[in-house]
Amino acid sequence: MTLNSLPTPLVIATRGSPLALAQARETARALGGVLGIGDPLGDSAPDGIVIEAMRTTGDLIQDRALSEAGGKGLFTKELDAALLEGRAHLAVHSAKDLPTELPPGLVIAGCLPREDVRDAFISLTAASLAALPAGAVVGTASLRRQAQVLRLRPDLAVTLLRGNVGTRLQRLHEGAVDATLLAMAGLNRLGLANRATAAIPVADMLPAIGQGAIAIVAREADEGVREAVARLADRPTGIALEAERAFLRVLDGSCRTPIAGYARLTDGGIRFDGLLLSTDGREAVAASREGAPEEARALGEDAGREVLARAAPALLAHRAGGSS
Repeated sequence: MTLNSLPTPLVIATRGSPLALAQARETARALGGVLGIGDPLGDSAPDGIVIEAMRTTGDLIQDRALSEAGGKGLFTKELDAALLEGRAHLAVHSAKDLPTELPPGLVIAGCLPREDVRDAFISLTAASLAALPAGAVVGTASLRRQAQVLRLRPDLAVTLLRGNVGTRLQRLHEGAVDATLLAMAGLNRLGLANRATAAIPVADMLPAIGQGAIAIVAREADEGVREAVARLADRPTGIALEAERAFLRVLDGSCRTPIAGYARLTDGGIRFDGLLLSTDGREAVAASREGAPEEARALGEDAGREVLARAAPALLAHRAGGSS
């Protein structure tokens, strides 16, 4: 396949944050690699591939949690519209930002190799979450992180901290909070891994569904574009994401529901761990499954059904449509 057999220029839609643009450039370079164009180590998109940055509704809302404004579809709907209207051929997302169901006509065409899935603990005064003094303030916009912080340290205070990576790090340095949590994957992709005080083990804090994965969305009917993406797609990441999103779909999770899940291929099989929590971290229901990679979706669904069966009604009160 060559670029000549694809739309020219090939337009990649993305959010305009530094991290989103870094992920779009990584995708463009990977596409250039399978098409035999461009410099795989370069900083810009290959000739014939255009990155179109868009401001989403989620980017504009900074004064409240997204759970109060409609959930994570706020980060994707403008990009979805660009695809469906033919203004873009691909959209690049952090997989954890994708809603449970994509709009009709759109599909996840593939994923790049997954980055570090762990959450990063960042503080100017403490070496770890355990080392924070009682009453210290942790800033985050994620209910999943809030719930797991309070599960580990109910003596801490958690407050809303919105904005991109740079904004949240700046707020930390200004003293607005004593600590914050960010995805290690995002720090790595921005060359800011040295800003992490410590990476939190997955055993202590289960990641968001899709954390660390870059998902590439395309029109279902656009076979040529989907074939190009299939050539760069990382199979283990795609399989893991299938299990995780199946779990999320059964729970019908939203940004108002603290849900975590992580699947990985091990010794020819797949293991999935899922978790549903109350926002204060006091209640949690966990489920794990192991099986063959081709059973990924079924394993995620089965774990979700177990959690539904075991969860108290109050834990399911906010079910409604993505996770954070």
